[in-house]
Amino acid sequence: MKHNILLADDHKLFLEGLLRLFAKEEDLHVLYFAYNGKYIIQYLDSHPDEAVDLVITDISMPDVDGITLNNHVKKVRPAIKTLVVSMHTDTGMVDTLVQNDVDGYLSKNADSEEFLRAVRTILGGQKYFSELVKQAYIDRVFNKEKDTAEVLTAREKEVLALIAQEYTTQEIADRLFLSKHTVETYRKTLLSKLKVRNLAGLTKHAVKLGLAE
Repeated sequence: MKHNILLADDHKLFLEGLLRLFAKEEDLHVLYFAYNGKYIIQYLDSHPDEAVDLVITDISMPDVDGITLNNHVKKVRPAIKTLVVSMHTDTGMVDTLVQNDVDGYLSKNADSEEFLRAVRTILGGQKYFSELVKQAYIDRVFNKEKDTAEVLTAREKEVLALIAQEYTTQEIADRLFLSKHTVETYRKTLLSKLKVRNLAGLTKHAVKLGLAE
């Protein structure tokens, strides 16, 4: 039985590597791939009856990131499994995805053997999280009483401080030498970690941590 897969990643070399990897597997078929989550959403919406078993996506992508794509898939086509692959192992991002029923989270540093194991585990109906991500997430769950300052990474504090100072997403990206889409992902992670819904909530925590006045 062949399983149909959709791929979304804006790193061309990584995406090409996945295509070569799956081409060698008789039971795995890449139905469609894109460098942007927006096109995966468009494909799903325009092919509502297409049999899709798994969506594999990066987190940081132009226009539509992996968190947004996962949320759309789970809302519109909940039977489709989702696997997020990323260089980020931030537990806030993992937590956000877990709350939205992601089926797996794998580091881009994983070798091909683990990658295929993750895919087949998920297609078999189970969740798959790399050991590094799993341990980090478990540590966070069991340390929820930690001070907010301990929960946030140094980079998250930098982004939070600039958000509280009313810098735009592009300005923050320029100052920290990040992509605009990565800054947006950090913003979503901060909202999740700090359990707030808007700029006012973020600013309140920034003041509490002495990151803003």
